[in-house]
Amino acid sequence: MTSGAEAMADGAGTMTGAIEIVENARLVLPDRVETGWLAVTGGRIAEIGEGPAPERGLDLRGDILLPGLVELHTDHLESHYAPRPGVRWHPLGAVLAYDAQIAASGITTVFDSLRAGSDPDGSGLGSELDALAQAIADARASGLFRADHRTHLRCEIPSADVVDAVRAFAERFPVGLISLMDHTPGQRQFRDVSKYYQYAGRGGRPIEEIRAGTERKIREGRALTAMNRPALVALAHAMGIPLASHDDTTLADVGMSRAESVALAEFPTTLEAAQASHAAGITVMMGAPNLIRGGSHSGNVAAQDLAEAGLLSILSSDYVPASLLMAAFQLPERVPGIRLPEAIATVTANPARATGLNDRGRIAVGLRADLVRVRIAQGVPVVRQVWRAGERVV
Repeated sequence: MTSGAEAMADGAGTMTGAIEIVENARLVLPDRVETGWLAVTGGRIAEIGEGPAPERGLDLRGDILLPGLVELHTDHLESHYAPRPGVRWHPLGAVLAYDAQIAASGITTVFDSLRAGSDPDGSGLGSELDALAQAIADARASGLFRADHRTHLRCEIPSADVVDAVRAFAERFPVGLISLMDHTPGQRQFRDVSKYYQYAGRGGRPIEEIRAGTERKIREGRALTAMNRPALVALAHAMGIPLASHDDTTLADVGMSRAESVALAEFPTTLEAAQASHAAGITVMMGAPNLIRGGSHSGNVAAQDLAEAGLLSILSSDYVPASLLMAAFQLPERVPGIRLPEAIATVTANPARATGLNDRGRIAVGLRADLVRVRIAQGVPVVRQVWRAGERVV
């Protein structure tokens, strides 16, 4: 059981105010929603009851109480560190600003997505990866974090230095998840090369430069992938790190993932890939922005289609942290067969279970008191308060 002192040392105490009893709340439990109360002791949920609380506590006035959200894939940290091309912010300042936004979105456990491997066109952090990782380690050691931060290494397979970068990183910092990514134009996310040109041209790069870089990526990508993917898989298995495969598109992609004992299918781009992943016992994750926007910005399969087919297990905020909570509340409206507890599980219990975090993700006796108070305003879920291990952080 986590004590209050341990919670503070782990970074949960950025705001004072431990809770003992919460009353008059609409509790989203694993199988139902009921009006009731809960008690917290030592950072854990000690009791849950229906109706009035046995003694006065924090009155939520009918607001919704959820488990803290668990985020497995957010690209948002790097945009705080590199907000403009060629601009680098102070690493610790960037990490803390990002942490505040994550917590304010109701996320109490986050896997910070850091890209390993240099892109041939010069994008990516390259050696600067360590600067961000050290800032995360420093903030954690100093108890500055509101959320519980873990590391998700996004490994760009057709990168000449990716294996060395991952090995060096893992020697210095803990890694909670590794994803195998291949953004070579003409396959996976960018099967339609014209979509890749649109994506690559967002920063105003000349089309001639983009075309030349695309040809180089296609030419060199195949050999690098054949060499790097098995090396990364072996490295992850040797270190006991769960694997995710990014943008599986074909049955062959899923067959490879299955052979590699991949646990998580991140953003499969086709219905057939999602179906095959689900049948193979690989957990399917899709982007919350995809659901909210009604489709993929890359022209791939819609998250709602997978939800309607019973294939969607996890939502990720991807590039908009606030989208996670909004998508979870929209899911029952878009797919009538999904109830609110099941929808909330896609952003709490399911991602926690997929990464072995069995002490969180549900409102249940004995689990961590990671909790989010939510009020619906004009159809939008608004985060009002957040507790991590019973300590208020927002």
